[in-house]
Amino acid sequence: MTLPATMTAIEITSPGGPEVLQPVSVPVPMPKAGEILIKVAYAGVNRPDALQRAGLYNPPAGASPLPGLEASGTVAAVGAGVSRWNVGDAVTALLPGGGYAEYVTTHADHALPVPEGMPMDQAAALCETFFTVWSNVFRRGGLQAGERFLVHGGSSGIGTTAIQLANLRGARVFTTAGSADKCAACLALGAEAAWNYRETDFAAAMRAEGGANVILDMVGGDYLPRNLKALADDGRLVQIAFLQGPKAEINFAPLMMRRQTITGSTLRPQSVAAKAAIARDLEAEVWPHLASGRIGPVMDSEFALADAAKAHERMEGSSHIGKIVLKVG
Repeated sequence: MTLPATMTAIEITSPGGPEVLQPVSVPVPMPKAGEILIKVAYAGVNRPDALQRAGLYNPPAGASPLPGLEASGTVAAVGAGVSRWNVGDAVTALLPGGGYAEYVTTHADHALPVPEGMPMDQAAALCETFFTVWSNVFRRGGLQAGERFLVHGGSSGIGTTAIQLANLRGARVFTTAGSADKCAACLALGAEAAWNYRETDFAAAMRAEGGANVILDMVGGDYLPRNLKALADDGRLVQIAFLQGPKAEINFAPLMMRRQTITGSTLRPQSVAAKAAIARDLEAEVWPHLASGRIGPVMDSEFALADAAKAHERMEGSSHIGKIVLKVG
């Protein structure tokens, strides 16, 4: 495959709002040893992209400064030592950054085959949410069949993924969302109950169900003490973001008496090996169900690469249900 010298990408011109996302021409990156170069078809849009744009989530050392943590496309080149992938292979991949561009590099072990029969726009909406949910709900949270699982923001990309995976693995799923339409979407995906957090005390509602064995939260702030009230004895709270802030005051006495656990993680700073292990789990345990159509990404909207700012406005307006993607190739 003949590669151009330059490509169109979306740059964060300065920390700020969506308007700081601007198209630029930059050199096409070349894959290092162990990496592949992907000709991007679609790029996923995620909350961490907005945090990076605002200057609150810097890329790790050596990563592209361009936004974009997931993409689908075809392999355009392979680095030294890569044996699994060949030029022309259709892949979806977790990225260290750089997805808002015509070409992007990532570690070869962080790419997965596009599930059979899945279009490229849906394939671009897989990795960031599926890697995050799998590693946090099942690895850190240890969710088991028959347990009660509560996920906040059930209509988000993370939420719609978490509902489907927890339901697939036999858990009882409960969720919160911010409107009747969003709650209805969560129920359609397999949630047993969906509570409008503007109208319902989710902690009381969850306790009435016996308490949650695992909670996945991305809100933070004053949700932390409420989540602990919603947990069952021996329950596990898994924190992956904090839209309402990273600080809260809690009483440790009931946490200790009820043997509760608070844990959490972020995906981007984890090691190459850790992300590769998650990818192997997903390919074995989840990818067959994506290929069969039993589960799949919930798609909200599509924007042109040049309209990345509009995509961020859509995401930060919080009216979307599911995933937003950029059409690149």
